[in-house]
Amino acid sequence: MFQVGIFLIWTVLLVIAFVGILLLSAYYVIARIRKKTNPKQLMRLKKTAIFFVIVTMLNAGLITVSQLTVSTPPIVDENGSTPKDSIAELRELELNGRKQWISIRGWNKNAPILLFLAGGPGGTQMAAVRHELAELEKHFVVVNWDQPGSGKSYYAEKTKNITAQTYIQDGHALTEYLKERFSQEKIYLVGESWGSALGIFLVDKYPDSYHALIGTGQMVDFAETERMDYAKAMEIAQSKGDAVFIEKLSANGKPPYYGKDVTWKSALYLNYLNDYMAGNPEIHNPDYETIRDIASSEYGLLDKINFLRGIVNTFNHVYQQLYTIDLRKDYTKLDVPVYFFLGRHDVNAPTVLAEEYMQALDAPYKGIIWFEHSGHSPWINEREKFVREVLSCFIEK
Repeated sequence: MFQVGIFLIWTVLLVIAFVGILLLSAYYVIARIRKKTNPKQLMRLKKTAIFFVIVTMLNAGLITVSQLTVSTPPIVDENGSTPKDSIAELRELELNGRKQWISIRGWNKNAPILLFLAGGPGGTQMAAVRHELAELEKHFVVVNWDQPGSGKSYYAEKTKNITAQTYIQDGHALTEYLKERFSQEKIYLVGESWGSALGIFLVDKYPDSYHALIGTGQMVDFAETERMDYAKAMEIAQSKGDAVFIEKLSANGKPPYYGKDVTWKSALYLNYLNDYMAGNPEIHNPDYETIRDIASSEYGLLDKINFLRGIVNTFNHVYQQLYTIDLRKDYTKLDVPVYFFLGRHDVNAPTVLAEEYMQALDAPYKGIIWFEHSGHSPWINEREKFVREVLSCFIEK
């Protein structure tokens, strides 16, 4: 709801600017025939037009300043000091001709590189990862990437041109940049939800670039996931006697969905499932800190608007392209170690599909680590255990 509020506020401001231009134009037209116009009415029109113009100018200035002053906070130790070899950057890169943003954070710039692939498509978790997984920054250089069509990289590519290949190409280009800049032959990958599938695509095509992959909230078969999510939401609603929700869900019909309303139709049952998980006492720390994240220093005012636009527009365009993908059939042999960090109570990405995929998968090393007090986001629900298991898989093995 907070993202929606931000979006509506700025939409209203744009309307105000447009109205101001119309009023100012009207003022000059009326001024030419002022002999036939009531002077008091003309003065009120003039004052109103000037007000709208000032609001528009202030609005433009505020947006510009906010975009120019974005930053990621410095690394600080328990004494408030910045470690000598630490790194904390917010940087714009050009990847395959598309301008995109990353954050780079770590206590030691010579540590292994860990690239976090956000969920979506269209999601940005740049600030969320900094808040939730700060402990990883003591062991890795943690890189967060706003993918094309999301957050700070919303304008990297026209939404209508974004495909899964766009993410694979740019993910590889980013990997090569990180390898060269930090003089490392390979990097580590952690993918969340949609990012877990993108991680599979990357290690499949470029295995020599990656040490290992962790997928959490693992996506496997996108069309089947939607059908199972719809059925689960219907089951919960029927058990609660939620007639209004059942009617809405039935009106949309069963997924997968196509066209311009994919986001909104999917959101109906996905939000219902998220509320269900949030109410599950077995899931620790169940809520997303959306207000905290969107208010973080990494995002300017325009980025905050695009925080929502990516979730709505990019998801709508890209997600329906993924329905033909089934990792159990299409990606059964990988040449890097693969781990799934699964929430025992995840009803968003059914864990039975991840278990089936793990059985079918041929990899140098593979394994499932269960998080008994997690839903779809173990990296938030059980962050301390998540960090321990990342270290176990990536460093200690």
